[in-house]
Amino acid sequence: MDFMALLQQANQLIASGERHILGLIGAPGAGKSTVAAKLIAALGDAAVLVPMDGFHLANVELARLGRAARKGAPDTFDVAGYVHLLQRIRLQSAEEVIYAPEFRREIEEPIANAIAVLPQTPLVITEGNYLLLPQLGWEAVRPCLSQTYYVDVPDEVRRERLLLRHQQFGRTPAAALAWVMQTDEPNAQRIAAHRHLADYQLQLD
Repeated sequence: MDFMALLQQANQLIASGERHILGLIGAPGAGKSTVAAKLIAALGDAAVLVPMDGFHLANVELARLGRAARKGAPDTFDVAGYVHLLQRIRLQSAEEVIYAPEFRREIEEPIANAIAVLPQTPLVITEGNYLLLPQLGWEAVRPCLSQTYYVDVPDEVRRERLLLRHQQFGRTPAAALAWVMQTDEPNAQRIAAHRHLADYQLQLD
C-alpha cells in the first residue's frame, strides 16, 4: 500500500460518520511522524494527531527507575495512561474535550494537555512503535484501533535518519551511532517481529 491508498482508507473512515482511531506503527526512524503529518495536512479538521510519544516517562522518572539509558524501550512509557486515553477517545461524548500530551524532542520531555481532541473530529490518528506489541500492557492498544498500518522503509535509510536526528538534537556522531546500535536497533527488531499483526503494510520510498 502507498500513501494515496492510505489517504483513501482514512477518508472512508471519516465518511462512516463514527469515531475511528487509525494507528501507524513502525521502527524508530521509519517515518511514522512524517506520514502522520501528511495525513493531517490532507485531511484538515477531519483528523487530529495523538502520538504515543506523549506517554514517554519523564527523564527524572527514568533515572529513578534506572532506565534512562534505554529510553524508547517498551517499559519506558506510561502504557496504561496511553490505553486509557485511547479508550476515552473511542467513547468521547458530544460535550467533552479530551486533552492529550505530546513529546517535545528539543527538551526530550512530554508536555501534558498539549493536544485538544474535539468531539466533532471524526478521525484520530495515533502513531508509535509499540501499538502491536502483544505484551507488557501494550496488548490493550490494538482493540482501541479501527485500522493499523505498519510503515516500512529499508533499514539503511531508517538508520541514517536516526543518526541525523540524534546529532540534530545534540549528540556527537559517535554518541549518535552508539545510541542507534545499542538502543534503537534492539527496539526496531522487536517492533518488526510483530509487523504481521498490522492490517496493512505501508511501503515508502
